[in-house]
Amino acid sequence: MNNRLLIALPLAALLALPALAQSAATSTSSTQPAATSADNATGKAPLSPPSREGFWGRVNPFARKNYVKRQTEPIRDRVNELDELTSANSKSIKDTDSRAQAGIKMASDKANEADQHALDAGNKATAAQQSAQLVTTRVQTVETVVGNIDQYKASNQTEIRFRPGQTVLSKNAKDALDTMAGGVKGQRGYIIEVQGFSSGKGQTAITNSQKMAESVVRYLVLNHEIPVYRIYLVGMGNAPTPTTDETAKTKRVSGGRVEISLLKNDLEQLSANTGAPATTADQQQQPK
Repeated sequence: MNNRLLIALPLAALLALPALAQSAATSTSSTQPAATSADNATGKAPLSPPSREGFWGRVNPFARKNYVKRQTEPIRDRVNELDELTSANSKSIKDTDSRAQAGIKMASDKANEADQHALDAGNKATAAQQSAQLVTTRVQTVETVVGNIDQYKASNQTEIRFRPGQTVLSKNAKDALDTMAGGVKGQRGYIIEVQGFSSGKGQTAITNSQKMAESVVRYLVLNHEIPVYRIYLVGMGNAPTPTTDETAKTKRVSGGRVEISLLKNDLEQLSANTGAPATTADQQQQPK
């Protein structure tokens, strides 16, 4: 009887061991929290515990090749999926970075273009201000010149002598007129005053002085193309020669003579300052 009891006890322990192992596995799986597909990177459900291989499959230290293969295949698949997901994320990050860099460059180009436009606008404003100041200066110059437009000043004076009864110009007289007329070509703002003086009395002296003055005017107009409107002719007859010296006595003319005075105002200075073009009349009278 005792021998049977000794044999039955080890046999009962061996039979109870698989049941204890199964209950332990069930309690272990029930204590682990359930994971959802949203908790991982791949969006799939987590790997499940290895399937039950029976008592000897769990306690056998020498696992079979098929068993190892079945356990590692899901892991390998998940690793491959993670690699693909990592590659896709890296590509997406690079694309996002490229678009960001392109946007930054475009914004920088736009900013540089706006700066250039602002610089151009500033330069144009400065140029406009300088032009306005120049116009103001010219207007002031014009006002000054216009205010003194009728103020002529003697610039040059020439005297031509005639023998009694003579009205024809001599060679010396022509040379003197050539010298004076050569200095007024292309100029503006001048007039030429021609005064003839003759000996004699009354209307005869006036007529002779007029003829001598006319010969001078004719030579200036025909030979030097001086506009007629710039010449003022006066036959003074036997009038005394005007003098600026109050203590000197007035002189009477013996024979005949013509005084040619070149008078100028500030119009030439205005033309030099403003660059104004010549008048139509002056352009027509200038030699071609």
